[in-house]
Order: sequence, then C-alpha cells, then structure tokens
Amino acid sequence: MSRDLELVPVDPSAVKRKSSRSSRSWISIDATGQKTVLDADRHEILHRVQIHARDLRILDPNLFYPSAILGRERAIVLNLEHIKAIITSEEVLLRDSTDEHVIPVLEELQRRLLVGNEEHHGQGDAEAGEEDESPFEFRALEVALEAICSFLAARTSELESSAYPALDELTLKISSRNLERVRKLKSAMTRLTARVQKVRDELEQLLDDDEDMAELYLSRKLAGLSSSISVSDEPLKHPTSPTLGSMISRASRLSLATIRGDDDENDVEELEMLLEAYFMQIDSTLNKLNALREYIDDTEDYINIQLDNHRNQLIQLELMLSSGTVCVSMYSMIAGVFGMNIPYAWNDDHGYIFKWVVILTGMLCMVLFVIILSYARFKGLVGS
Repeated sequence: MSRDLELVPVDPSAVKRKSSRSSRSWISIDATGQKTVLDADRHEILHRVQIHARDLRILDPNLFYPSAILGRERAIVLNLEHIKAIITSEEVLLRDSTDEHVIPVLEELQRRLLVGNEEHHGQGDAEAGEEDESPFEFRALEVALEAICSFLAARTSELESSAYPALDELTLKISSRNLERVRKLKSAMTRLTARVQKVRDELEQLLDDDEDMAELYLSRKLAGLSSSISVSDEPLKHPTSPTLGSMISRASRLSLATIRGDDDENDVEELEMLLEAYFMQIDSTLNKLNALREYIDDTEDYINIQLDNHRNQLIQLELMLSSGTVCVSMYSMIAGVFGMNIPYAWNDDHGYIFKWVVILTGMLCMVLFVIILSYARFKGLVGS
C-alpha cells in the first residue's frame, strides 16, 4: 500500500517486506491463553471477525484516529493509545508490533487467561456453574484498560517528578536554561493532558449510553443467537475453533447469570462497574495533570510579578540617572558660560570668584537633584 512506502532511497525488496509484514502480521490470543501469529491480509481479518473495512482502518498504525471503543455484532474494536486490538468472544487480535508497551499487554493477557482456566478446571462442574466469572471479552477489555490507565499514570508520575523540581528551581533563579526547561515540560504536559482527555471522553461517552455498552456483550449476543437457532432446529455454523463449543456453553451460562427480569439486553451493570473503575482511575490522572497545570500557572504568575518588580527597579534607576544627568548638564552649562573667551570688566582682578562659582553651581545642582527625587517620591514614581 502507498502509505507504507518511505520517501527515502532504500532497497525496494526491504520496503516490500516491511509493507507486507505491517499489513498482514497479527497476534491472536484465544480463550486458553494460546498465542498465535497470523499471517493474514485485511480481507481475511475482516472475514474472520466480521467487521467493516472502516473499523479496520481505525487500527491502522500509520493513520491517526481518535480513541474509540466500538461494539460490533461479533467484535469489539479497540483503539486506545498504543493498543489497537479486535476483541471477539473467543480471541483477541492485535497487530504484530515491536512497541515495548504492547508486549506487557500480551503477557498480562496470557497470564490472566491461563490463571482463569486453571481456576475453572480446578473446580467441580457444580461450582463452575455457580461461578460468576466475567466473559472473555470483558477480561480482555479489562487488561487493555488497565494497561492504558497504568501507562498514562506512569507518564504523569514521570512528568510530575521532573516538573515540580524544575518549577521550584525557576522560582529561585530566573535564567534562560530554566525557562527553556519549563517550556519543554509544559509542552509535554499539554500533549499528555490531551491524550488522557481523549481516553476519559471515550469512557464517559460509553458510560452515558447503555445501548453502546450492551453492544459490547458479545457472549450474550452469541448465546442468544445459538438459542434462537436451537429453537428453530437449524444447524449452527461457526468458524472452526477448538474452543468454540466451550465458549458457547460458557456464554450461555454467563447470559443466564446476568439476566435481571425478562429483558437482559438492558442489563449492563457488570460492564458499567468495570468502566467506572477505570474511568475513576483515568479521571484521577487527569486531576493530577490539572493540578500540575495550576502549579505551572501559579509559577508563571509569580515569575511575572518578579519580572515586573525588576522592571520597576530599572525604571527607578533610570529616573535617578536621568535626574543626575539633568543636574550635571546644568553644571556643565554654567561652566561653559563662564569659560567662554568673552571680555567683561568684572573679570579683571577678580580671580577669587572662580571658587564661588564652582561651589554655588554644585550646591544648586545638588538641591535641584533632591527636589526632583522628592517630587518623584511624592508622586509614587520612586519607592521609599
């Protein structure tokens, strides 16, 4: 595809291999925790999970789409930060990525599924029937949300550990280095706040719409579909999967366990509690960023006050220097007048008058300087 080509002179065969890998390689984790690498193109993936092409386009790592949790007939399309996944009732599909933040998500998802299966097989059939375990899609969604919230919380903690000392250092010494450091931290905080806000808005929008939450109950819809087909005595056709029979059985059990009255489609309490928990966590992270923003704003106000005070001191110094300059100019004017080579009678035999001219002129200039400063202080132009 054209968007996978790089505008640099490289080996064409390497570009072809890179494009093919990015568009075909997926990682699949089934309900037993088994990890499989799939070499499938977009058409095979669309047929496998039965979603629209526009939904798959959202997961394209080369395109930038807003955060989204979309419920489809047989899949959940998840696009949150670095996690781009397709969750079905029996497997999770993620793009084969070398991102260091995606690998822990895969490991945690495998670990939880393996632990859940061990606990399930370690109990009797009666206890397993009474067990109120979450559907597979909710466990996978929980791992993804936990990873996103933990990732953003960790980035926020790192930013706080760098920002607060930098701001305190700036209040002690205003320098170009400290100002540039704080500017970079503020830019990083703005970008991180926007990312956290996107995730929070998506969770809030999902919590406000019960119908959208009901669309995420894939096991319930699968159980309802199997029940309707069983009643009509029609054969059930599903994609070949070793765990599909157990998934349908467990989906039926979970569907019966979550029924409240006759209409179970409106019961979204389990998912609502799950989303609310991570909504509160992401909201707490956003509150920390807002508190950091307020601290930065307070520091900026303090710095502006300090700079205003320095400007006022410079203005006062400039006023004093200007007043002294006026007085010295007057002294120079008088000295220039008496120094002109103009003959006048009283200058003859009156050499003693030079010292009186110097003394009286100096005293006059000093008195004029004091008068100017007193007037400026009286008007509030110079501090006391």
